[in-house]
Amino acid sequence: MKKFGKKGLGLLYGVLLFSFSTYAMLDTFVIPHPMQSVEINAIAETTSTSGIKESVEAAIQSKLGNNTDTTVETDSTTTASENTDTAAETSASVVEGGTVIGQYSDSKTSITLKQYREYDSNIYVADVTVSDASDLKTALANNTYGRNITDTTSDMAENNNAVLAINGDYYGARQSGYVIRNGKLYRDTSGNRDVLVIQKNGEFKFVSESETSASELLQDGALQVFSFGPVLLNNGEISVGENDEVGMAMASNPRTAIGYLGNNHYVFVVSDGRTSESAGLSLYELASFMKELGVKDAYNLDGGGSSTMVFKGEIINNPTTSGRSGEERAVSDIVYIGGES
Repeated sequence: MKKFGKKGLGLLYGVLLFSFSTYAMLDTFVIPHPMQSVEINAIAETTSTSGIKESVEAAIQSKLGNNTDTTVETDSTTTASENTDTAAETSASVVEGGTVIGQYSDSKTSITLKQYREYDSNIYVADVTVSDASDLKTALANNTYGRNITDTTSDMAENNNAVLAINGDYYGARQSGYVIRNGKLYRDTSGNRDVLVIQKNGEFKFVSESETSASELLQDGALQVFSFGPVLLNNGEISVGENDEVGMAMASNPRTAIGYLGNNHYVFVVSDGRTSESAGLSLYELASFMKELGVKDAYNLDGGGSSTMVFKGEIINNPTTSGRSGEERAVSDIVYIGGES
């Protein structure tokens, strides 16, 4: 009986240990933990552009046809037309290269979408000029901040009436890393990363989380803060080595990045990868490509299966999730441009 009792206790201990480990994994990576609802008008409280309407098109217009199968110190009061002129001067290579596959414009925003074929990969570049940095917005899945709160990029784009959207830094997959979105602070826990700060004047700034707090960044005028990386370009110079990679990721991957050219002029970049049609990019290749576009500062966002670009309601690239081509991964956040209401 004693012998049987010891075996029984051992079995019970093993079952309890397995159950606890399983729950811990589910709690960390699967079980949703909503923490705070998003204040939709947070931008209006923190920027000088509170008079600009936040609402966008109620219905996304037109489609891109068969293209889906091919898979962030200036004066913020500058007008959209002035921005467009300056953008053309500062990034002629963006205008001249690639194949135009979509366009959008209103009184505040101009977007030209192009497809490139570089490094044996399909790369999609949205050349974006806005009238003010507050027009470059972010959204959280289900409009809720929390762990494991996710939705697809396309669904979040539709829910926020976005003309253009890319996946963000997937903050919800980690328990650390600064999160400031639309001028509101959600997380002040350092992940010891180099973060991208998009300031109220539209400029990019790169800061180490180990050297400052998110609260200080907010006080200094941060509009958006992303914690992923690494920094790809800093003042026009490549910041990654040829063998640098994110954690244990493969050398060539689908990628998502955002770049700054000057005067409220940005590029959103998404590349395909992990398929026979598109090999994917290394970080160095991504940085080199964006430098060729004339980008001054660039930052790597979450890639791999998360990499998704949506334009006018259509998924532009070919997302690859868990080896399945054409399937979106649900993520925690997007970066987007809205249209004029």
